[in-house]
Amino acid sequence: VTAALPEVQVDMRYGADGLQRMFLGGTDVTEKIRLPEISMYASAVSAIPAVRAFLLEMQRDMARRSSVIMDGRDIGTVVVKIFLCADVQVRARRRTLELEQRGTPKPYEQVLEEMEQRDWADSHRSAAPLRPAEDAVVVDTTNMDFAQSKDAILQVIRRRTQP
Repeated sequence: VTAALPEVQVDMRYGADGLQRMFLGGTDVTEKIRLPEISMYASAVSAIPAVRAFLLEMQRDMARRSSVIMDGRDIGTVVVKIFLCADVQVRARRRTLELEQRGTPKPYEQVLEEMEQRDWADSHRSAAPLRPAEDAVVVDTTNMDFAQSKDAILQVIRRRTQP
């Protein structure tokens, strides 16, 4: 994995619909990076310190070039200072619904178990473990829908960026 990093070309562009799209080597991978098997691989690969360093610089470069909102399991520790969280059972229900809507359904119990395993692995790794930064604003979306979550995040951004 480390040897392949110099050849990796990741880019973020906006589609005609105005939504962010992720590209790997010029190929749109926006949908593929959200597949369950990719999530599991991402947890293992992201524990490699060289991968962490590569991703950090890539994310900072994207933020320098574009106005972008990023999400990820260590974004709130390293790049921005908002840490989103929700009860694991609620997150598993949301993910189960998302998978059904994509046509790749999985049983809720399986999604929950995989999510608990990934949470444990990501919070116990030595390189950039999953946790809020000391000065992060924690936004718990357990009892919020998407619109409420977005509004809560925008309120934090407005508070932090207005003089």
